[in-house]
Amino acid sequence: MDSLDNALETLRPWFAEVGVFLPRFFLAVCIAIAGWLVAKALRFAVIKALRSINFHVLTERARVDAFLQMGGSSVDTVSVIGLLVYWLAIVAALILACNTMGLTYVTALLGNIAMFVPRVILAIVVLVFGAYFAHFIDATITTYGRNVGLFEAPILGRLGRYAVLLFIILIALEQLGIAGDIIRLTFLIILTGFVLALALAFGLGGQRWAARLLEQWWPTDKDGKNE
Repeated sequence: MDSLDNALETLRPWFAEVGVFLPRFFLAVCIAIAGWLVAKALRFAVIKALRSINFHVLTERARVDAFLQMGGSSVDTVSVIGLLVYWLAIVAALILACNTMGLTYVTALLGNIAMFVPRVILAIVVLVFGAYFAHFIDATITTYGRNVGLFEAPILGRLGRYAVLLFIILIALEQLGIAGDIIRLTFLIILTGFVLALALAFGLGGQRWAARLLEQWWPTDKDGKNE
């Protein structure tokens, strides 16, 4: 009898720890399941909302979806954003679950991941709008250059598009905390030189275009006098 009491006395702290652990464990499981359901609902709501405002049309025109498909992906940008929101909700639920169980180190690690996911979403949005603006710049430069008689108009348009894309990629990398000050300053120097060269090219082309318009509006005779 004494040996049984001694054995129970030895196991009593273990039973006490199990009694404290089990309620926390079941609560953590409930939080994880609820977070999974909320994550699925948020993913559906975000994808539905983005498609309702025709965000997928913007990504198609910006050719971001085509870039994803080139990499072998079968999803579009809207689905990627919905997936990121889904995992953000999952990570948030896991943070609450781990915090309930007192796993401080795991909670800190998941907290860093949760802070990084919104940056990825913001970087994707910046890339989408930036790519769309880059194609707009390409079309504008090409159209203007052809109107003023520049044979290099398509090349200038592509250079303008690539310059804007490079700048947008730099902004996206900065959102992710990857790009440094040296890369940013180097790009600004290159971009400044490109803008000056582009302005000079457009200035020369614009002079010829303006001269042709003046000749059409105010034709001159052989002596150089206006008719």
